[in-house]
Amino acid sequence: MEAAFIRHIELLGYEKRFFPSQHYVYMFLVKWNDLSEKVVYRRFTEIYEFHKALKEMFPIESGDINVENRIIPHLPAPKWFDGQRSTQNRQGTLTEYCYALVNLPHKISRCPHVVSFFKVRPDDMSPVTDSQIKKPEVFLLPKDAKKNVSDITGPIVLQTYRAIADYEKSSTSEMALKAGDMVDVVEKSESGRCLC
Repeated sequence: MEAAFIRHIELLGYEKRFFPSQHYVYMFLVKWNDLSEKVVYRRFTEIYEFHKALKEMFPIESGDINVENRIIPHLPAPKWFDGQRSTQNRQGTLTEYCYALVNLPHKISRCPHVVSFFKVRPDDMSPVTDSQIKKPEVFLLPKDAKKNVSDITGPIVLQTYRAIADYEKSSTSEMALKAGDMVDVVEKSESGRCLC
């Protein structure tokens, strides 16, 4: 049987929790090689400790020996006081970090340290709460903010047409053509009009 590894990690947002004291946890959707998907919750301090340990395990790839060899992504240290604003602002960095982490060479991205950090823990399934205290507040990442480099499509192949006769434009939204001119058409409507 093949060892478990992570195919994709997506940051969903964060939660503000109030037990045992007020703190923030990030919500990640982790997609595994067996096609299962699990939601895990991690504090930024945990993520940063994980990152530091990963750098120690792979000193060459972290750039400790030669900065030019660095392939492990950078992750800024936690601030002395992490409030909601820094938690929110850090989401873009974490999205990029997770994307880069999963796309590292297999010796890093599939190492036991990475796999175990993103495995579901008991507190991911049922977080400890106190019924006397407020329920956690959830802040989801907007859908358009989740787009990353891998979501960008390739170039669009346009159809090229040749004008068979001269055409004088009749409005500012049209273009004049001479017979033989080549035009790349972006969109063609059913009426025959083209967006060039």
